[in-house]
Amino acid sequence: MAKRSTLFIRIVEGKNLPIKDITGSSDPYCIVRIDNEAIIRTATIWKTLSPFWGEEYNVHLPPSFHTVSFYVLDEDSLSRDDVIGKVSISKEALTAKPQGIDGWLALSEIDPDEEVQGEIHLHISVVGDGDVPTRLRCQVMEARDLAKKDRNGASDPFVRVRYNGKTCESAVVKKTRYPRWNESFEFELEDASADSPLSVEVWDWDLVSRNDFLGKVLFNINGLQSAQTQQEEGWFRLGPDKPKHSEQEGTLGSLRLQLRLRDETVLPSSHYQPLTELLSQSVGSHVNGNWPDLIMLIDETTTAESRQEVASNLVKLFLGQGLVKEFLDVLFKLELDKTTEPNTLFRSNSLASKSMESFLKVAGMQYLHRLLGPTISKIFEERRYVELDPNRVELREAGCTGLHRTQTEADVIQQSTTYLQSYLSELLNAILQSASYCPLVLCQVFQQLYHRVEARFPDPEYRKVKFIAVTSFLCLRFISPAIMSPKLFHLREKHADARTSRTLLLLAKAIQMIANLDTLAGCSKEPWMNPLQPTIQQGIAQLKDFITRLVSCDEAEDLGLQARMSLQCGSMEKEGYLLLHRTKDKCMPMTSPFKKYFVTLSKDTLSYARTQHSKKSSFICLPRIRAVEKVEEKSFGSANVMQIISGDDIGTLETLYLDCKSVNELNHWLSALRKACSHNTDTMSSYHPGVYKADRWSCCHQKDKADPGCDKTKHGVTLQEWYDPLDPDLESQLIYRHLLGVQQVMKEKYLELKKLHENEEGPHEKSQEKSDEVMRFFSVLQDLHEAHLAVEEEEERARNKNNFLLELQT
Repeated sequence: MAKRSTLFIRIVEGKNLPIKDITGSSDPYCIVRIDNEAIIRTATIWKTLSPFWGEEYNVHLPPSFHTVSFYVLDEDSLSRDDVIGKVSISKEALTAKPQGIDGWLALSEIDPDEEVQGEIHLHISVVGDGDVPTRLRCQVMEARDLAKKDRNGASDPFVRVRYNGKTCESAVVKKTRYPRWNESFEFELEDASADSPLSVEVWDWDLVSRNDFLGKVLFNINGLQSAQTQQEEGWFRLGPDKPKHSEQEGTLGSLRLQLRLRDETVLPSSHYQPLTELLSQSVGSHVNGNWPDLIMLIDETTTAESRQEVASNLVKLFLGQGLVKEFLDVLFKLELDKTTEPNTLFRSNSLASKSMESFLKVAGMQYLHRLLGPTISKIFEERRYVELDPNRVELREAGCTGLHRTQTEADVIQQSTTYLQSYLSELLNAILQSASYCPLVLCQVFQQLYHRVEARFPDPEYRKVKFIAVTSFLCLRFISPAIMSPKLFHLREKHADARTSRTLLLLAKAIQMIANLDTLAGCSKEPWMNPLQPTIQQGIAQLKDFITRLVSCDEAEDLGLQARMSLQCGSMEKEGYLLLHRTKDKCMPMTSPFKKYFVTLSKDTLSYARTQHSKKSSFICLPRIRAVEKVEEKSFGSANVMQIISGDDIGTLETLYLDCKSVNELNHWLSALRKACSHNTDTMSSYHPGVYKADRWSCCHQKDKADPGCDKTKHGVTLQEWYDPLDPDLESQLIYRHLLGVQQVMKEKYLELKKLHENEEGPHEKSQEKSDEVMRFFSVLQDLHEAHLAVEEEEERARNKNNFLLELQT
């Protein structure tokens, strides 16, 4: 049994942001933090007070997280980035709205006393002579992951303990976020003072300016005295001081966010096996007509709000079962049975359409990157001015110095046509050639779609419909959106600027016209696209040729290249250039130790070489990895360094440091490695976030190199990506939760369809089999529900058992 929390995040846009630059504008971007760990940085939107990001993320979280925060900053190239404001949302607020949060949230001013993080290790006890408690003892051992308040990337922390009007302070530990004090403080305990809380505060000492607040913990002494042991020891999360009223609240602008938290209790695999088997049987034995089987019932009862999520979960489940082609084929048949007008086929956001979109993103992203990557990169690099609409043309000067002349509108359109024809021809040729490396599973799904539509609309006047059915998914819902927003499909790290964005939009429009196989209809709506008509007409013929080749795939073909490009269920691959430093019983050099390598994460190893195609110079077996963690900024002067700690056969530890280009790249690599090593058994529970340099650890100043570590390892926060391994138990749990919520609606729909079918055709043996299958399905849902109730009862007993200890900390 496991606890899984998944947070869907969509950072949509901002409005009314304050001016931060002398140009009268700002260059805003967002940093997303889970508790105090930065996990996402959006692209910078230049010169605007109303930025649009539209970036989506799914984040896997430990159930113990507390807060998600969105910081808006203004990027500056010459000085430190200006902080505009933040939005913080607690886990309790997210849990209270299971349907999710969607709306505008006002940015608030950032109060340094509220920006606290970390934990402190304390031992609180009541002691005395004989049986009479007379003194309160507070032992302050150490702290970890404190906020950095000084320019050196650390702090100079000390502890201030207050009780009943008396204050004591510890020694100051210089330049660390992981201090160790091991000091003890005692206070007289009187009956009248029992209601007074014990306050343990952590501060950053400063020589010239005022000390900075780092966080505090409060304890209820009444509860401690009534406890059987009259003591408590452990790590306690530092909390903020009382929030101050901000006069600027509401004047810093707003963020539009979409958030949805899913907390799941995932049972052992055996609990989900009956449900998975029934769904698989329903796909394998689907019958045409109105008889209600499980897939038909799911299709009929899934609402528009939940359709995308249900489709994604079902696609992943059937991918894991090796039945995704059969599942999509059932949805194709259901959609075709309901369609009478071919022009409307797959144009709605039905379960079939949403499932195909999800399937393409899971199984076709490698294909998409190889197909679009060169053309998209060329457009970003050339950054040409392209415009065909006369109402939008900007006239510019042309010619060399001394011979300047203003371009005419016709000049601009002619030049733009030449550029677009070049990009379009290059892309069409790439699409035509891609038939040789398109993943086999994609070819097979498009093949069955093509033949299903051909059988449903066999008349000569509908001969184009089978082609349009394929292009409606491949081009209109996959290739064209990726051209318009390459960052959202991981093709680029940043959004396009206005000029490049217009070029991409015009190219996407041309692809859409080709995908509709009708140049006249497209040009009638936007006649200024007419200059591209010859290329578009040629593209229609090329696209038809491509689809004919695509749907003629044969499983017996040579699959050498296919195997490399096909979906590898349960595996994860990632590669790219990173700066590396490897240490094994070596001292850390004072100068930059990093060298550039091409790093590849495969199913079993992490390897690296000087270039992408050169021989691998070294590798680490993934089962040997003990920890994958971030490194303190002060260690290398970079905030984007991670470390991979691995062990050999005799237990010797070796550390590989990787310097990433950005916080996004850092978290992508952290996520990929943590997920690839999620089943490792010999992992570390603590680590050093610093480096061993000058005979001591830079984080906690310990001189023993073999010291086990001053911070706990973090395995919880990972980003969900298209190449993630499949998780059958989690997908089954998500599907179960949805089906449980619509169980009553499914029963009513089942009875309605059953009655309709029997009135039309009468009862027969196949009908009884399907009826038995549906009845077993509802029984399986009930069994799963009872299993979850038993788990919840056990958790409730555990919570009640620990409530007394939790009440000690107010």
